[in-house]
Amino acid sequence: MAQSATTLPDVLVGPLLRRLSPSRLILWLVATRPLAMQLVLNPDQEDQQTHALDNAYQCVAIGRHAYIYAIDLSLPIALPTDTRIAYDLQVKSPAGEWQRLPEWAPWLCHDGYAYPGFVLASRHHRLMHGSCRKPHHDSADGLVRADSWLAERQASPTEWPAWLLMTGDQVYVDDVAGPMLRAVHALIARLGLVDEWLEGATVDDSQALYNAPESYYHREALLPDVTSNAALRERFFGGVKKPVFTSANAQNHLMTLAEMLAMYCLVWSPTPWQVIAYDAPALGEKEAEAYRKEQAVIESFVEGLPQCARLMAHVPSLMIFDDHDVTDDWNLTADWERCAYGHPFSKRIIGNALVAYLLCQGWGNAPDKLNPLLHQAITLFDDVGPLNPNAQDSFIERLLRFQGWEFQVPGTPALIVLDTRTRRWRSERSPNRPSGLMDWEALMEMQQALLGTKSAVIVSPAPMFGVKLIEGIQKLFTLAGKPLVVDAENWMAHRGAANVLLHIWRHSKTPGNYVILSGDVHYSFAYDIVVRRQKRAPQLWQVTSSGVKNTFPKQLLNTFDRLNRWLYAPLSPLNWFTKRRKLSIYPRDPDQASAGERLWNASGIGLVSLDEQGRPTDIRQLDASGGDVVFPPPKVPIDP
Repeated sequence: MAQSATTLPDVLVGPLLRRLSPSRLILWLVATRPLAMQLVLNPDQEDQQTHALDNAYQCVAIGRHAYIYAIDLSLPIALPTDTRIAYDLQVKSPAGEWQRLPEWAPWLCHDGYAYPGFVLASRHHRLMHGSCRKPHHDSADGLVRADSWLAERQASPTEWPAWLLMTGDQVYVDDVAGPMLRAVHALIARLGLVDEWLEGATVDDSQALYNAPESYYHREALLPDVTSNAALRERFFGGVKKPVFTSANAQNHLMTLAEMLAMYCLVWSPTPWQVIAYDAPALGEKEAEAYRKEQAVIESFVEGLPQCARLMAHVPSLMIFDDHDVTDDWNLTADWERCAYGHPFSKRIIGNALVAYLLCQGWGNAPDKLNPLLHQAITLFDDVGPLNPNAQDSFIERLLRFQGWEFQVPGTPALIVLDTRTRRWRSERSPNRPSGLMDWEALMEMQQALLGTKSAVIVSPAPMFGVKLIEGIQKLFTLAGKPLVVDAENWMAHRGAANVLLHIWRHSKTPGNYVILSGDVHYSFAYDIVVRRQKRAPQLWQVTSSGVKNTFPKQLLNTFDRLNRWLYAPLSPLNWFTKRRKLSIYPRDPDQASAGERLWNASGIGLVSLDEQGRPTDIRQLDASGGDVVFPPPKVPIDP
């Protein structure tokens, strides 16, 4: 593998703005050496502020030349809201000179502005949201489109979104293109990222994995070949094998912690791509052709990374995992859990993804809650050489038992971000049936957070209210004992969880306005939902934006959309027998759609504007290819 001789820059990724408030700033970055930093703030019409960061960060050394910095700065004087605040994250050079941000990351500055900036919104009046960003999907990148939208509004800070809500699948660790995996391995070597021992695998350690002939496009062959793990290695439907866990595209499933940490660096910043060089590995004819096709898409993806990095340096982001951040169909059934956690190697792979999520996504959401985990993660990387396997497995065990990935952000409306992956309501009927997305206790905690609130935005990675036809198909596959084939997970798939969810919305003390933001499904739609025959009933809006860089098979979705409108029309007997009788659901038709289509199938980013009561005044999708798709209020009530 060819290597670049380029000198490593001080900062490799970031800064990413995470959870911001007038009195506290959370930033995240990856450096190539220990840094001395200071943050200079320039609020409009106020004096410049310089804050030393000597004691305002935690640092995790993930390799010889890689350090994750989690900056947490408390401010003695609150910053103003609804105004652009320019900032300069300065880094001290080895010679002792302070280097300004425009010097080491000029792409983070918009044209006409010397420095990047952020806006602290006085209320959650506008939200960007999206999920499912797969680098090798052949479409434009929704984050690039979001940056272009923001570039046009640099002089209008009140129009900026309060948050960028990333609602799942920020990375695809289970579905990786060959050129991306090659870049991952080149970056691991360039930065000296941590090695690890691999218990239960057919290779001994991470270096043996990287050099194995099966490492590209045949990783399913590296899973342990034992009877107890057969269900993990192979699943069949109609003679089609689903290798490596359950993803049909998992020939390059990431396995080591270093691979997953390198992936985060490569999808969030252009800089790592500038310090590596790689060529294609030895491949068979079929794999070589796939590699060539993927290479063109990956190159286009990399071209957009400066804009993606600029967006995340201007808009504070909150993130929650979905399945592909860890592995396809993560915790979908009790039987899946038994298989996946029943072998040390598969358990390690899942655990590594959770460690990477904690370090790269989770901590910035709720640092006070997750700091104890971060402290243990820091000690995990203390030793020189491969990770201590006992310490690594112990930490993974703690993460798998941890109940606290969900979080809330106060404000108007309140933001409630749900964990729909690790607190599942397992099926009482059969371990092969889909689990509920949240168990009874987690649902009660959500209800408690909603009681008495006049308005809230709820982030549920999977839509609470989806498309009936698609949910019906998933139910048929579940009855046939094949829920994993169609990813049969939705809120209505588990009777107990569905009933509790509907009772929450019918509770007499939840009379507010609630916007549910979701992703996951690779198409976008919006519903208005009213609880019927209920005094002081809540108003609900289901708004789904997916994917940022992913789409549903076009012809298949068009067929589903059309059949759904026919089979579940208002006067259809099928609609009557499946009617959600306690709810009235009103679909919003996208204004750019034709022939009554309700499902919008294009990469992009969602944008929702809310009034002071938390009700949507504008719902739209910023199409990655340009242009806006608006979801105007519905005219005719239809229960989809």
